[in-house]
Amino acid sequence: MNPPLLRTPLYDLHLELGARMVPFAGYDMPVQYPAGVMAEHLHTRAKAGLFDVSHMGQVRLCARSGQLADAARALEALVPADIVSLKPGRLRYALFTTADGGISDDLMVANMGDWLLLVVNAACKDADFAHVRDALGATCDVDMLADRALIAVQGPAAEAALAALNPRAAGMRFMDVAELELAGVACIVSRSGYTGEDGFEIGMAAGGAVTVARALLAHPDVAPAGLGARDSLRLEAGLCLYGSDIDLTTTPVEAALEWSIQKSRRPGGARAGGYPGAAIVADQLADGTTRRRVGLRAHGRAPVRGGADLFADEAGTQPAGRVTSGAFGPSVGGPVAMGYVAADHAATGTPLFASVRGRLLPVTVTAMPFVAPTFRR
Repeated sequence: MNPPLLRTPLYDLHLELGARMVPFAGYDMPVQYPAGVMAEHLHTRAKAGLFDVSHMGQVRLCARSGQLADAARALEALVPADIVSLKPGRLRYALFTTADGGISDDLMVANMGDWLLLVVNAACKDADFAHVRDALGATCDVDMLADRALIAVQGPAAEAALAALNPRAAGMRFMDVAELELAGVACIVSRSGYTGEDGFEIGMAAGGAVTVARALLAHPDVAPAGLGARDSLRLEAGLCLYGSDIDLTTTPVEAALEWSIQKSRRPGGARAGGYPGAAIVADQLADGTTRRRVGLRAHGRAPVRGGADLFADEAGTQPAGRVTSGAFGPSVGGPVAMGYVAADHAATGTPLFASVRGRLLPVTVTAMPFVAPTFRR
């Protein structure tokens, strides 16, 4: 028997706003509101969408020495990202890797001055917490921050909406993080998100979540958006969904995420290797891989969904790979997808064929993102 679904601090607000709720990562989450997924997607691109991401995990990592550098060095034993050079008030994307080079989760790491904040995926958060605690618990305090909420406001109007609550938000740039008061609630605000749009993610005590959400929704350009729009937005932005586009069977290089491995952590760098699977990843950085994550554009209007097999020939006799995510892209005005293909089929412009309901539909390998990002650098 499945355990009862958990609820975020915004659950009652979702019902009030007319959300259709669905199970997701053990939570009862809004997939869409009455406007519908396409309207929410396009509103986020044009103005601003408000998303509840409170199901994600927030972990505090603090070295017992009291030195932030010690916590940063400790975390580098688990991720290939450069954490030591991450400055206070800055955020960085990272990957937990396994001994065979796979990805056990992707996460964000923020330098909060004397501690590190890790934001991890909902479905992985308990395993991630145990992984960090077991590996680093001898020298660091590792705490899952309980009774917290996390919301994201994304889109070109996000800055104005947040600055109306605290003018300091307007001075933040992409991947900055700061402690700000919003509508009287103490928050941790990062200028980040997962839509390809400018925007912010806002963490706070659970008791303040409704106050902050209502204050943001009071702005005329902010509307609620659910998981459906979040998925189509991140897909158009070429961003991976853990469990679909990256998982234990994919390496950072296969996933085209080697940009998240800074020079200092690569072979020849000041702190090269030292993380799980480092030798495998180093070999792939030098020699390439047999497959690669790529973008795909389908011809026509029919979406090519995750799980569709890809072939190099129209007869379907030459397997080339598999789609991992796919949907209709409202901003693109047509189907978009991503997946893994054999390296010799990974060049932009390569024609392939996707198996969809017993038919082979033509697709073309396409550079990502499908929609140009609007981050404030």
